[in-house]
Amino acid sequence: MSRFEDPCILTCAISGAVANRDQCPAIPYTPEEYAAEAGRAVDEGCSVIHVHARAPDGTPSFEVEDFRAITEAILGAVDDVVVNYSTGAVGVAVEKRIEYLRELRPDVAALNMSSMNYAKYSRKRKEFVFKAVFENSFDTIVEFLTAMNDLGIRPEHECFDSGHIANLDPLIDMGLLSEPLQIQCVMGVTGGIRPTPANLFHMAGQIPGGADGRNNWGVIGISRDQWRLVAAAAALGGNVRVGLEDNFYLPDGRMAGSNGELVARARRIVEDTGRRVASVAEARDLLGAPRRVTAA
Repeated sequence: MSRFEDPCILTCAISGAVANRDQCPAIPYTPEEYAAEAGRAVDEGCSVIHVHARAPDGTPSFEVEDFRAITEAILGAVDDVVVNYSTGAVGVAVEKRIEYLRELRPDVAALNMSSMNYAKYSRKRKEFVFKAVFENSFDTIVEFLTAMNDLGIRPEHECFDSGHIANLDPLIDMGLLSEPLQIQCVMGVTGGIRPTPANLFHMAGQIPGGADGRNNWGVIGISRDQWRLVAAAAALGGNVRVGLEDNFYLPDGRMAGSNGELVARARRIVEDTGRRVASVAEARDLLGAPRRVTAA
């Protein structure tokens, strides 16, 4: 089987933590809305749901009970899906972010792989919409990894530049990471790497073991540049992520009415490259994240 026939893990980031309904009316706020969006995404071929929690009024939340309510609603709406929690934040204590991992034990948790300037810039306004120093020191990374290893949670390594991938090397050498790794090339954030297919090709070449090797890699394309990056990743043998956290718009410029619309278009792009989207069972196997058995 060639790499172009291999299944592609399709992740959907259904809400994010920054945008609001003034910008995109389809962004879910309540657990019931998260569940409905997750159902639409899974119906269209998504196998992983990436969760940023919100309170029911839409305010970003890092509270255990908000993560719990959202997760229970999602898992009540679909037969199975890989649940992936965000751990990224500015100004929120690491221990608070580990608390909801400890209490709820998602299958996967995103782990940012380096500190960086993190911003959104408006060319129209000639100013930054927001800007911050995003702290992800090695001390922070090791603290998260130690907790994830203890809890049986698979880390997803979010790399906003090619040098962030190199930060995996000492962690592998220390024995803190076990394969298969899951590495996401995050492209298009101001402060990170520019969102071009050439840069994605470069980043894929930095993956431990190579882009065709034993570890999983994919792309997270921010804003409307997402679609050419989805096509490039699928053609190169990588995985893809879409969703209202990353981009509101379909390739023709229309605002998406749901996460399902974005997933459906991504699935079509993946299939146009001669591949197919992975089932949830296949995604679990590829990620090393077996389904958890709960007591009846």
